Amino acid sequence: MSDSPAARLQKLFEGHRLTPTQRRIAHCMVRGAAEVPFLSSVELAELAGVSQPSVTRFAVALGFDGYPALRRHLREVAPAERVEAAQEDSYNEYQQAVLGEIENLRQLAEMLADPAPVEEAGRLLAASAPLPVLGLRAASSQARGFAYFAAKVHPDVRLLDEGGSMLADRIDAAAGAGASALLCFALPRHPREVAEALEHARAAGLSVVTVADSAFAPVARHSDLLIPAPVGTGLAFDTACAPMLLGRVLLEAMADALPDAQARLEAFDARAAARGLFVE
Repeated sequence: MSDSPAARLQKLFEGHRLTPTQRRIAHCMVRGAAEVPFLSSVELAELAGVSQPSVTRFAVALGFDGYPALRRHLREVAPAERVEAAQEDSYNEYQQAVLGEIENLRQLAEMLADPAPVEEAGRLLAASAPLPVLGLRAASSQARGFAYFAAKVHPDVRLLDEGGSMLADRIDAAAGAGASALLCFALPRHPREVAEALEHARAAGLSVVTVADSAFAPVARHSDLLIPAPVGTGLAFDTACAPMLLGRVLLEAMADALPDAQARLEAFDARAAARGLFVE
């Protein structure tokens, strides 16, 4: 399986210590990976919301003489992407949004070729009892979905999908009850409160596993293990098929690490059947 444009960009950025502004540029480039090799430094600066000199300094930080050298490199490693982008112009905006999500899922599949990070995350989540699951605003549905299914195999899952002054209290309560890890879903636009909650969780001794839209998301520096899954940006509101699927993958990895997961599932099915809970 060949690398996608976004995956190649991720590899290019790995191992570099980037400033917050440079991480913003990197994040922008990953989200628009197919078009970036054909943008001028001014266009990229406008897209990322930074100054043109910031783009130049970013290229130098990656080891290039300047932005033109970086752009030449990107064109050399992805010469056919412009053709593919032009072909997509024949589709309407709804079709393009779907195609964009298909590409996001393809990137996720490529990332999962190395299962080690997901397996490590599964072990961390399985070992934490209770297991707090955090997701605010746009990420709340991802956290709620994970928590719903996780509760069928994990003995104590605590959903944290509301912010406010009590959020830190609930994190402290989980830590006091024996939690060793916290799972966070973090999607744009990233609430400041999520970063603050993760910082508080780590100070409380919890290992933070995060599903975010990019390895350069603002929550990255507050995470012990971050696994990226891109979001779609083709519609007025972002779409999050890849983060949702990654959540299910993490759920599978966690269940694999729980010795009594199957027994818990069978017990739930027996109770559901006795109650006539589902329509057959």
